[in-house]
Amino acid sequence: MYMYQLGKIKNKKSALKALGVDSGGISIMANKMELIFLYIKDIKAPAANILKQDALSIGADLAVPNGVIMCEKEFYDAILIGTKKHMKLLSKKELAQPFGLKKIAKDIDNILNIKNYSSKLMGIVNANDDSFFEDSRFFREEAIEKIEQLINDGAQIIDIGAVSSRPNSKVVSEDIELDRIKYICDTIKSQKLFDKVDFSIDSYSPNVIEYALNSGFKIVNDITGAENIDIIKLVTKYNAKIVIMHMQGTPQTMQDNPNYNDVMEDISLFFQKQIDRCNTLGVLKDNIILDVGIGFGKSLEHNITLIKNLRHFSSFGCEVLIGSSRKSMIDEIDSSSVNDRLPGTLAIHLKALENGASIIRCHDVKEHKQAMRVHERLQ
Repeated sequence: MYMYQLGKIKNKKSALKALGVDSGGISIMANKMELIFLYIKDIKAPAANILKQDALSIGADLAVPNGVIMCEKEFYDAILIGTKKHMKLLSKKELAQPFGLKKIAKDIDNILNIKNYSSKLMGIVNANDDSFFEDSRFFREEAIEKIEQLINDGAQIIDIGAVSSRPNSKVVSEDIELDRIKYICDTIKSQKLFDKVDFSIDSYSPNVIEYALNSGFKIVNDITGAENIDIIKLVTKYNAKIVIMHMQGTPQTMQDNPNYNDVMEDISLFFQKQIDRCNTLGVLKDNIILDVGIGFGKSLEHNITLIKNLRHFSSFGCEVLIGSSRKSMIDEIDSSSVNDRLPGTLAIHLKALENGASIIRCHDVKEHKQAMRVHERLQ
């Protein structure tokens, strides 16, 4: 007889089936195989005590600070610990409880019912002379050649932008932006390249966005986070998808001492507001993609917190995009030039996939495709 500790099992039901477990027991056992940790912020003291007892009664637990049992403060933070089975039981139990526990029950249920999306690679083409990674800049015929290369390398989406959004980037007029993008859009349309991949327009200028959508583009990558109603209306008109990205400030100011009360909570509230705004104007939730905006008004610690807890944003019921390709956070962790940040980029993006991202926006599609295939096989 021999025993060893198993690593993480991604597809628990398949593992149990391969073992020969009775079909009736597969779902039951799968729910016991995943330990879940839920951070609860500002729970009322009485609610914390009730939740603690309910959790213990079914074999789960609630980690709370000293003083909770005596209700020394009105609100506390806590960590709920349990298996998927425990969480299902708790979500039912707390529906009948007071002090805001009904909302916690609904939040648990949302987390348990996160939709799984297949992973996709979004390649980058910058049709400008100012993007931080010089090797990603292409104009006219060169841009078309790059698009064809990205298609061959395995991109399922190609994101094209004619204005840089790097920190302290140059402000460009809408007319110049449109002039830069027209040839590329016209060629994509004439050659029907949209039959091979989906195209995304990286812009927040309505005239540029409409020109791209009319050329067959399917996605609007809006770094301003759906603040412009005209852009939302265009997304609805063309039945396109919209990437709602979070950014604190503007590209010119965003890295001037970024500050949050709680980066997870602040961005969550922003996403909920913008999702509701888009839904009201006719955008279906399936057509909304969320991007936490790594490097857009974030410190290194903000970026790390978001990547570590990325799965939380999947609970909104939308796809989650991550774009950390060759960004300065890698240099802050391990000193490196832009040209030498591919290893760090792969490390971040593979962790993001583990934590719930489904769309990876990157410069190096071929290398990402290989890394993702190997990573998937190791799960």
